[in-house]
Amino acid sequence: MQKISAKKGLFALSPVAVLLLIYLAGSLVVGDFYKIPISFAFCIASVYAVLVTRGTPFMERVQSFSRGAANHRILYMVWIFILAGIFAHVAGKAGAVDATVKLTLNAIPGNYLPAGIFLASCFISMSIGTSVGTIVALTPVVTSLAAEMECNTAWLVAIVVGGSFFGDNLSFISDTTIAATQTQGCSMRSKFINNISLVLPAAVICLLIYAFSGNGLENHETASVSFAEGVKCVPYLIVIVLALAGVNVLVVLFAGIAIAASVGLFFGAFGFQEFCAAGYDGIVSMSGLIIVTMLAGGMLELVRVNGGIDYLVQITTSRLHSRRGAESAIALLAALANVCTANNTIAILTVGDISRDMSRRFSISPRRAASLLDTTSCFVQGVLPYGAQLLMAAGLSSLSPVQIIPYLYYPMFIGAAVVLSIVFGRGRKESIVRA
Repeated sequence: MQKISAKKGLFALSPVAVLLLIYLAGSLVVGDFYKIPISFAFCIASVYAVLVTRGTPFMERVQSFSRGAANHRILYMVWIFILAGIFAHVAGKAGAVDATVKLTLNAIPGNYLPAGIFLASCFISMSIGTSVGTIVALTPVVTSLAAEMECNTAWLVAIVVGGSFFGDNLSFISDTTIAATQTQGCSMRSKFINNISLVLPAAVICLLIYAFSGNGLENHETASVSFAEGVKCVPYLIVIVLALAGVNVLVVLFAGIAIAASVGLFFGAFGFQEFCAAGYDGIVSMSGLIIVTMLAGGMLELVRVNGGIDYLVQITTSRLHSRRGAESAIALLAALANVCTANNTIAILTVGDISRDMSRRFSISPRRAASLLDTTSCFVQGVLPYGAQLLMAAGLSSLSPVQIIPYLYYPMFIGAAVVLSIVFGRGRKESIVRA
């Protein structure tokens, strides 16, 4: 790799600086990280990247941007995002979310309520692939339970938030999993195997803490689960089984949509028109992420063409002489990007190519790199007071994010797990085969 001067490298990276200036600085000025739409910030940064690219005609710059936006990995992710959105909305319309919540919370003994809530949150987030969706589904339930049983509301809400990141980190239909595996060039199954060994100890420790912290809680009443409601959970179960079996994610999502539609039509939850409307809503729900993904791909392609990616790899690896240092750099880049964007998926997309190059240079397997990106970003997102998850949980429970953060055991434990795995060299003998 040709050595790039600091002046050229910093100029090439200036579109990223423009993005952060608009989004981060603008959000700090208005005091709300969701008042400045990140898609608009990416749009301005992308236009800037096209305008300042030197040495080529204007239309060639536009073509370079378009080539990055239409990269095969980007378009593959777009397909997955679309199908994941359709599946989530169709399954929800069919009653699968409510049935899954009721099933997982049914018949949990009062003394084991915290542990039961954690397991329910883990299972639901693993099924539907979104931490926000899990928080929306469970927070009102646990808030009511906390009031009824006179226990700490912030504690129970934090259990939901923590468990929601279990699925966000591991689910085959989670956008962070999709982004991490596609940017690093590995299968979801191989990333899952690597990832579960990293975070499972943290989940077990949390479960034990919750199992022994529910003493004194009274039994709560739950409605019985009918056979029909059990059947409504089948789409999520099928998705998990097929994904674990190594079936291509597009096939998995197609199957999930077909089964969810069949369940909804059979039980009369919707007709054909409503099914189509739910699918459309699912696509629309992913439109912002799709736009950001394509803009990020185009902008970063111009950054790469101008030498910015090579320069960033150059300065971040110039003093790296070991795999441990490279793994630390990958985790640090993911964390910094997440703090700046308050979105773990966008953070992974932003540093994915850099991490891929770094992992190749230091013989880090793709699944290990993907696991580091995903787990680190979930840890940071899980404790960000201005992140969507904590803001959503706080809003639904009438709490402040600051009240919830001290009880977020699982995100803190997976952050510690990443650090320990790097320090003690977990998985250093893994193959560099990119699969």
